[in-house]
Amino acid sequence: MAVQPEGTPCWADATFADLEGAKSFYGDVLGWTFAEGSPEFGGYTTAYANGKRAAALTPPMPGTDAPSAWCLYLASPDAAATAGKIRAGGGEVLMEPMQVGEFGTMLLARDPGGAVFGVWQADTHDGFETEMGVPGGYCWGEVFTRDPKAADTFFPAAFPYTVRKFDDESMDFGMYDVQGETVLGRMAMGDDFPPEVPAYLNVYFAVPDCDAAVVKATERGGVLRFGPMDSPFGRFAALSDPQGASFTVIDVTKTEGEMPATSPVRRAEGRARRTGLSGEPRTPA
Repeated sequence: MAVQPEGTPCWADATFADLEGAKSFYGDVLGWTFAEGSPEFGGYTTAYANGKRAAALTPPMPGTDAPSAWCLYLASPDAAATAGKIRAGGGEVLMEPMQVGEFGTMLLARDPGGAVFGVWQADTHDGFETEMGVPGGYCWGEVFTRDPKAADTFFPAAFPYTVRKFDDESMDFGMYDVQGETVLGRMAMGDDFPPEVPAYLNVYFAVPDCDAAVVKATERGGVLRFGPMDSPFGRFAALSDPQGASFTVIDVTKTEGEMPATSPVRRAEGRARRTGLSGEPRTPA
């Protein structure tokens, strides 16, 4: 797969205290196989779907005790420049750009609403090899946030996104486009989300049968959080694995209903985004 356009989700990984348990769980639920972990990179272990790079699992760094969580990486041609845009837009750089051998350069960041994400500047490792919607591979990502206006200002300031929103006002859902293609969603977190659940980037993996994947996940100690539910995009269900990392499975071949109508954001919002890109101080709307 070629290097993805700037802002496109290009890789996902997660840290697990019980790495072997995580490999067993995701091997059963998503059909992944695994390479040998690399001692040079702390046991970082690549997962494969039908022989193609799908994601990675890794043990925690010594001395850290952060909870298990999936991290979605967004493509950048210049990680240092993206770090500057993140700061200018009111975000926080949690880990400065770091060269990862010959593979590329990474950084970790947090948006103003608290959602953690990664940035990846590819070198020899250009990210996912799996195709969108193919079982076992990454399929979709969404920013879940309690401050959707801030997200819709911050992310297009850090990446070259144009923003559309669902016309149905009963659901505050945004869509971030790059070069005319929708690459990321943004969902407003409502009262149905417990207050202790932080903002996060939700990662979807494709499966051949959503209901069967839920059965496997729950049999292996996972927790069903939502669904299964039919939608125009596919049948999906939100899960947590036995170590607490949240993810979603979706069968894109089973769709129901019409695609929702969307409209571009107002020009005023576009001007706010350009202010963020200029690096001038501002307060997220």
